[in-house]
Amino acid sequence: MRVVTLSEPDDFDTWRDAARGLAAEQVPPDDVIWQVGDQPTDLFAGEGNGRPPAPAASPGFSVPRAFLDLARSVILSNEPQRFALLYTLLTRLRLERGLMEDRADPLMKRLDVIAKQVRRDIHKMRAFLRFREVEDGGDKRFVAWFEPDHHIVRANAAFFVNRFAIMRWSILTPEVSIHWDGKALTEGPGATKADAPDGDPVEEVWKTYYASIFNPARVKVGAMLKEMPRKYWKNMPETALVPQLLAGAQAREVRMIETARAQDHHGGIGGNSQIAWDALREEAMGCTRCPLYKPATQTVFGEGPVDAPLMFVGEQPGDQEDLAGRPFVGPAGQVFDRALAEAGVDRSRVYVTNAVKHFKFEQRGKRRIHDKPGTGEIDACRWWIEQEQMLIKPQVTVALGATAARSLFGKTMTIGRERGREMQLPGGGAAWITVHPSYLLRLPDKAQAEEEYARFVAELRMAHATLA
Repeated sequence: MRVVTLSEPDDFDTWRDAARGLAAEQVPPDDVIWQVGDQPTDLFAGEGNGRPPAPAASPGFSVPRAFLDLARSVILSNEPQRFALLYTLLTRLRLERGLMEDRADPLMKRLDVIAKQVRRDIHKMRAFLRFREVEDGGDKRFVAWFEPDHHIVRANAAFFVNRFAIMRWSILTPEVSIHWDGKALTEGPGATKADAPDGDPVEEVWKTYYASIFNPARVKVGAMLKEMPRKYWKNMPETALVPQLLAGAQAREVRMIETARAQDHHGGIGGNSQIAWDALREEAMGCTRCPLYKPATQTVFGEGPVDAPLMFVGEQPGDQEDLAGRPFVGPAGQVFDRALAEAGVDRSRVYVTNAVKHFKFEQRGKRRIHDKPGTGEIDACRWWIEQEQMLIKPQVTVALGATAARSLFGKTMTIGRERGREMQLPGGGAAWITVHPSYLLRLPDKAQAEEEYARFVAELRMAHATLA
């Protein structure tokens, strides 16, 4: 049994030299124990001198550059078996020359995942580390605290040296600290968060500015937590403000709507509710809650009277709606208008909107082909639907299709089983589920299309009759 001792957990050079020598001697992976310092990775390690084997020449044996790049990343991981896994891959490469391209291989898949985790941690450190100013013998120095998940601090040092070359700074972490004096980089022992400063005058100014420009419509909490877990929030002054800003902003929105509704009750319908709706629509125009806003032309918000007793919720805007900025103006909208008229429903007295406010499509040449919204996109837009319902307060809400039903009920609903009967929304209020008008356009059989259209009209009529 060979025991190889590395000086540091990110000691790539020693591992490489040792692995090269072992591979040249054709030592099987199971006969090698890797450890950092005096901490063995295997409690049952055999006896050994602990020194890396001397590199030995191995005629005709070389490794792809991709292997070295992968190894440099994996070595930085906190995975205890990383050294053994890499050595196993190295020994296999001698016989399987195309192994690096086989992403279905279990070992390659595992190492790729580890490397991805390391790269993500490197990005987190670069994105979420914050320096704070301190006095150091009459001179300014900037100190930051960070808690990496992997052994990335040394590997990341060059980035901060290049980015903050003229600053004097220190980065403190539990494992190691690095210091830059403007000329040379030095290392020190690990630290604790108590060793780092907590705030400075510049930070207070920044927090005031951030609070003044904060727009809750542009915050995607789920996406933010995915990209920036809460463990990093304490390092950044602005993230500490986000929960209270979100709560405060949404509370103000609710108060505005409730005040408008109360004033309408005493002073007539229209004025204040319309002002509140206008403000809500203006906020939605800048919505970036999901990535759909990027390729779309614009936000397509709902429309109709703010005192509408009947509210229709569709799936998402189509190509023509995206260009016009209005819901239900394309081919499906024309079917919808005709069905409303036959059902005895005055469209000018109903409120129409969509579960998703941006057009999701696939570009095919010059055409934009409709693509069904995903669950994440539906959930991201639910806040707007909830605000519209709170403001309009319809007596009856009709979900047109599965996406609308998923948005209103917060779960998947089977249209064939649930359509055509009165239901109750989770937050209260009568609701009906029926098909989306675009479904009628897609039916190839003329007789079936006519039958389904007649059923659609009948369901609209029943929903409208609920108002009486």
